[in-house]
Amino acid sequence: MPAGSREALAALPATDLRTLLLGVARDRAGAVRPAQVLRRWNEDRFVRPSAADPRVLSRLEGRIWALLPPDAAGVELSPVAPLGTCAAVAPVSQHRIVSTMRGTEVISDPTNALAVEAAARRSQADEVHLAAMHRVLRAQDFGPDASTHFRLCALVSTTRDTGSGRTEARLLLRHLTFWRTVLTELAPAAAPRLHVTALDPIVGERLHDTVRPAFGDSLVPLHDEPERKRGRGYYRGAALRVSLHDDKRDVGDGGFTDWTARLLGDAKERCLISCLATERLADLTPWSDGGR
Repeated sequence: MPAGSREALAALPATDLRTLLLGVARDRAGAVRPAQVLRRWNEDRFVRPSAADPRVLSRLEGRIWALLPPDAAGVELSPVAPLGTCAAVAPVSQHRIVSTMRGTEVISDPTNALAVEAAARRSQADEVHLAAMHRVLRAQDFGPDASTHFRLCALVSTTRDTGSGRTEARLLLRHLTFWRTVLTELAPAAAPRLHVTALDPIVGERLHDTVRPAFGDSLVPLHDEPERKRGRGYYRGAALRVSLHDDKRDVGDGGFTDWTARLLGDAKERCLISCLATERLADLTPWSDGGR
């Protein structure tokens, strides 16, 4: 590429750059032959279908929807979000996200998009609870046996802080209780566990004196995980994790973020996100016998 070309392209107005890129895509698509499409279908990790049985997934996700608290609104997200939706609020490389030529990006994490939607709804409610089932696409290579696209069940809750970690405790208990209900019904034999890590001393106190007593004992135990390293710098206050098979397989993750605080320009806003990989759970359901 000639010197200065990248800078010149980056300096173009969005509409001019989009017109240029669409023209290039049109020309390249016009040169593609059917045999090339089939070869690309077989070789490209981004386009190969998932190995999951959609009938099993549909039944599983339908049951999860039925278990959702009635005050949580379901959202059917678009496949794309504005360019920078993740990178603008989180320490995420755009190289891990599939960007489009129209100033959008393919959703790589539904919690980011749900946080934007939650911020948009906050003026109409004191607190917002949203949920979505969504197939995400990620650009990083997870290895030969892993798909670059998979379905996630995502929750986002946002509200204004009332101080002393009380808001964090209430939201944590809400999300942990929901995932406990899901795992108790859909994966009781898979040794499910919930894990929580305090990233703030005040939130740690509320975990001890509020969350744990209210959570109680159950088939799905709640483990403290102070040694957790992953997610520090991404999550604030507290992080959570969902695992199966006595902690041999991760199926979910979450924690507090400052996304809605940054979107709304209000440092008092508290946002808890969490998600679970439904395809990993689907293999353990009573319907994983071919969808019958």
